Amino acid sequence: MAKPQVGIQMYSVRDLCAQDYLGTIRQIAGIGYRNVELAGYYDVSARELKAALADAGLNAPSAHIGLNAQEPVAEQVKRQLEYAQELGLKRYIVPYYPLGDNPTEDDVARMADRLEEAARIVTEGGLAFGYHNHAFEFQKVNGTPAIDLLLSRISPELMFMEFDLGWVRVGGEDPAAYVKKYAGRVPVVHAKDFKEDGQDTEIGSGSVDWDAALAACEASGTEYVIIEQEQYDVGSLESAKLNYAWFKERGWI
Repeated sequence: MAKPQVGIQMYSVRDLCAQDYLGTIRQIAGIGYRNVELAGYYDVSARELKAALADAGLNAPSAHIGLNAQEPVAEQVKRQLEYAQELGLKRYIVPYYPLGDNPTEDDVARMADRLEEAARIVTEGGLAFGYHNHAFEFQKVNGTPAIDLLLSRISPELMFMEFDLGWVRVGGEDPAAYVKKYAGRVPVVHAKDFKEDGQDTEIGSGSVDWDAALAACEASGTEYVIIEQEQYDVGSLESAKLNYAWFKERGWI
């Protein structure tokens, strides 16, 4: 299969986005990136953002869109969906849901019900719906990782997974194995690396086996590998440059 396309999650440069969102978009394009995953719109209209992305030569196939656990699902998802449709997004991804510590099967079932409700609205609106994990979804519930119970409760036609490969590793599992296990249901992954002390670091400087993980993505039909970094030793833009260079040196860009 073809190599997935590489992009960056704009949350990686959120400090710069907060100062000058459209200018940061241009800076990301200047590094060489051609794909971005959005995380917040910084009060920019969908029309203006769509034009800015096009002017910068950037493709934005997906966005992280929060799901407030305290608010009714339908009203918040419909509100977000309208913007996503106008922007032309292909994938609507929930980046986090509070499963809680020591989850039970009932906790997983409640989470699945809310995600499924959101998924039905999003898919009826013409976008694909996905979920992005952290480490807590790999807590065991009666001997089975919660993420597996969650995915067994929601049809693949309704929800795909955006496995964050770094968080899978922190959760005690093998990123490559999870991509292979759910091959065909993982169109997008996050490339994130962690030092042994749990701090984010640039790709290739942490504990993830990237040769195995990326080979699994390629073999499983993953379309996009999206870089995300939340902590930096050298600044967010410099980290974005280093991560881009890592993939470029290996022929992925």
